[in-house]
Amino acid sequence: MKVQVVHIDACPNWVEAGDRVRSALDGAGLAEVPVEFVLLRTPEEAAEVEFAGSPTILVDGADVFPSGGRTTDLACRVYFTEAGLAGLPSEEQLSAAIRSRID
Repeated sequence: MKVQVVHIDACPNWVEAGDRVRSALDGAGLAEVPVEFVLLRTPEEAAEVEFAGSPTILVDGADVFPSGGRTTDLACRVYFTEAGLAGLPSEEQLSAAIRSRID
């Protein structure tokens, strides 16, 4: 399993997203799976991956929260969470998304 947090430099949420992904992986018994951080610097780099704003979380190259909102804009992403709109998915959402990839 390849797990990536794709982000832009100006994103205030990429570090916390990575921490939450790590926690979700550990909780799913996948402590050996590394979390890779991918910094996008140009729209051309964004066009090379499935990017829907920063942070985008990919498992094996696929967005774990597909939205149909793929973009080459170096912009922040908004997630729909249990608490309303947020700059990153909740821990519960990430755990469910990771577990769905291994079930």
